[in-house]
Amino acid sequence: MKISIMTLFPEMCETVLSESIIGRARKAEKVELNCVNIRDFAGNKHNKVDDTSYGGGMGMVMSAAPIYNCFCSLYNANTEEKPHLIYLSPKGKIFNQQKAVELSKKSHIVLLCGHYEGVDQRVIDEIVDEEISIGDFVLTGGELPALTVADAVCRMLPGVLADEVCFTEESHFDGLLEYPQYTKPDEWMGRRVPDVLLSGHHANIEKWRREKAIEETYKRRPDMLNEEKLSKKERQFLEELKRNSVSNE
Repeated sequence: MKISIMTLFPEMCETVLSESIIGRARKAEKVELNCVNIRDFAGNKHNKVDDTSYGGGMGMVMSAAPIYNCFCSLYNANTEEKPHLIYLSPKGKIFNQQKAVELSKKSHIVLLCGHYEGVDQRVIDEIVDEEISIGDFVLTGGELPALTVADAVCRMLPGVLADEVCFTEESHFDGLLEYPQYTKPDEWMGRRVPDVLLSGHHANIEKWRREKAIEETYKRRPDMLNEEKLSKKERQFLEELKRNSVSNE
């Protein structure tokens, strides 16, 4: 899979994508990551990629032509399929794990990082396939959202993580938050690791983890609970949690 990031700050993106798990995956050629400077396609001696907004207003708007030319440089339109282009925008749909899985199945995605007051709407209409937001807040640019999306997508690719279980048991993957995790020592500051995790009884451990995942999701993100994915016993467990919650209020 190939992921290209169109940005005004390629060095910033390269620094993050060259470290840790994603950096190792790049070196092992499990994924191809490419950070491209939009200024290289400005077409003027000062590499200017923005201008004032028609109609007035504060701030500058990124021009359409440099973005378009940058995107066109990323593939051969005569022999290759158009990459899936995502504009990181506060107006986009909120990014989640399901979208990360969906994007991981594409052969080439391109992430467009906006700046200033955004980008000329005409280039969005011309080449952007979808807009994605990582949350209801404002950042100084699209680089951090693009890196977030790239990281989440890369982790879904074969061979990037040591074992598929590394992501199939994580928060959000199956619609639940992750169960609590513990490591050595078995007692710290008077707090002990739950006995079931020390028992060596794998069936009981899996049952405890599943119930804790349901409990964590119910307490922290009840909006995520889809009871259709729960077994009959798990739904009974959830109903007991709800009853106990009401009685303790």
